[in-house]
Amino acid sequence: MNAPSSVVSAKDLSLVFQTSDGPVHALSNVDLEVGKGDFVSFIGPSGCGKTTFLRVIADLEKHTSGDITVNAMTPENARKDRSYGYVFQAAALYPWRTIEKNIALPLEIMGYGREEQQRRIEETLKLVNLTGFGKKFPWQLSGGMQQRASIARALAFDADLLLMDEPFGALDEIVRDHLNEQLLKLWAATNKTICFVTHSIPEAVYLSTKIVVMSPRPGRVTDIIHSTLPKERPLDIRETPEFLEIAHRVREGLKAGHSYDE
Repeated sequence: MNAPSSVVSAKDLSLVFQTSDGPVHALSNVDLEVGKGDFVSFIGPSGCGKTTFLRVIADLEKHTSGDITVNAMTPENARKDRSYGYVFQAAALYPWRTIEKNIALPLEIMGYGREEQQRRIEETLKLVNLTGFGKKFPWQLSGGMQQRASIARALAFDADLLLMDEPFGALDEIVRDHLNEQLLKLWAATNKTICFVTHSIPEAVYLSTKIVVMSPRPGRVTDIIHSTLPKERPLDIRETPEFLEIAHRVREGLKAGHSYDE
């Protein structure tokens, strides 16, 4: 049985996709604990199972063997209990709905009254620094603002767990840096548990309390790095020896776990 502080617990977790060319081992023997309030980044090359693992947590994919619990429940029950919010690679906002109506969508589905919807919309817009933009349509906002609106939608029903699948990957470096700072402030303000997929070593090191390094063929965890950086992290912390040392370990873990054989 999980300790109360364990939000995600995976034991010997594997997932095999059956294809016309034979089985594809997407995840192999993954053991991982995500504690309450952790910021865990998953990093590895394309095809290493980062997004697949996130989708297993969200009950969007079914694991083949092993065990996984989310808030001490099966992923299916956690989904039904609305235990998590999910932020995709693209903002995935409905273009015919205003920003506040996009944020309201899960609240409408869950049956919240209009007053409570409005309270939550205003609260989450403030959290992501979009106060005053609720009446705008997605096409009237920049890419970075759209992604912040997507985060607001995931936060609106106040789930403890936030699953983020490379949400800033398509943005330019300056916007990405800004959103990384904003996300750390958001995490500090809400004490959410965050599972975050990225291809960027600096992003993983800057954001995380724990970095999970994964390798392809089959997708497995090759290293789990616990960050020694302080919780308060200005952007220039990325130039410190401590930051560079963690980044070096991540890079070496990626090299060690990657086969270059054809």
